Amino acid sequence: MKSPKAELYAEDLSSAKWRKASASAGENDCVEVAELPHGARAVRDSKNTDREPLRFTASEWAAFQTGVVAGEL
Repeated sequence: MKSPKAELYAEDLSSAKWRKASASAGENDCVEVAELPHGARAVRDSKNTDREPLRFTASEWAAFQTGVVAGEL
C-alpha cells in the first residue's frame, strides 16, 4: 500500500485544471493550483510549468490555508 504522499505524486496531472489566485491581477509572478482527488491540491510556479508541482494532502492544504488566514505566512 502506497503512502498518501506517494499516491499524490503518482497522480497524473496532464489533464489538471490549473487556476491562478484572483489576487494575481493578471501578473505572471504567481502560483497556480489544481484540485486533486480527496481534497488534495497540486501547486506549481506559473513561470516554470515544466517543473514538477508540489502536492499537498487535504489536511496539509487546510493547515496552509489556516496559516495564511492567521497571518502566520
